[in-house]
Amino acid sequence: MTASQTTNAHLEDLIDSCIASKESRHEDWDTLAFQAKAGDEFRRAQIRYIGSGATGNHDGDSRTLPSEHFTFSNMKLPAGAIGPEHTHHDVEEVFFVLEGQLEVSVHDVEDGTKTATRTLGYRDLVRVPAGVPRSLRTVGDQDALFCVIIGAQKPQIPTYPPTSPMHGVTRD
Repeated sequence: MTASQTTNAHLEDLIDSCIASKESRHEDWDTLAFQAKAGDEFRRAQIRYIGSGATGNHDGDSRTLPSEHFTFSNMKLPAGAIGPEHTHHDVEEVFFVLEGQLEVSVHDVEDGTKTATRTLGYRDLVRVPAGVPRSLRTVGDQDALFCVIIGAQKPQIPTYPPTSPMHGVTRD
């Protein structure tokens, strides 16, 4: 084998190891299933591509590409569903809408009942800084599908402020 053939073979292996195809993804409705303890409107699915975000340890998921500096997943939020108020203290979080409409709220750190809310649609994006509580909900009767990017290889598990329906709900 020549040097160029070795390099080409290496490049072929490299690019193959960096691809996570739609066909190899699955909707994981279990990773956040504990949130349904607070009501069925909190059911949602994570579709992991790079790392596992802050949803738990998914190191055994061979379909997920390893994370080095950030995580990337899609989240499916059914019509009428809510992503509860939560805070990532260590990282910023980005939401990029692919389908449907997503209402995003940021909450006052001291008084979570004070909020600012915007509705995002197809190809709209919001970046929420670390330490700012945020919540989501679908708008209308269509499911929302959106990208979630978290700015760390392995972010801390988020917390749920007292104003969140998840406050006191355990993962077990």
